[in-house]
Amino acid sequence: MATIDPAQMRSTLEAERKRLLAELGEAIQAPGQMTYGSQAAAASQVFEQQRDLALRDRAAQQLELVDSALARLADGSFGTCVRCGEAIAPER
Repeated sequence: MATIDPAQMRSTLEAERKRLLAELGEAIQAPGQMTYGSQAAAASQVFEQQRDLALRDRAAQQLELVDSALARLADGSFGTCVRCGEAIAPER
């Protein structure tokens, strides 16, 4: 069984954290001025805004997971299942 390289894992997690923070920092486009008869355009804009909000929520959840993994790496419990306490295979 391979072992986890803490320095490499920290580097990977910090790169992912940086990417997620950048994603969360991006502005979400608000729907523009609507004109009568542009229901399809309005629906597309609302859809895109809802999609962007959902992606932002997902990124925030992923950031929490990355921060949690970094904390476990710092306290030495990284690589152990938080539910059952068993070792997690490095491939995972």
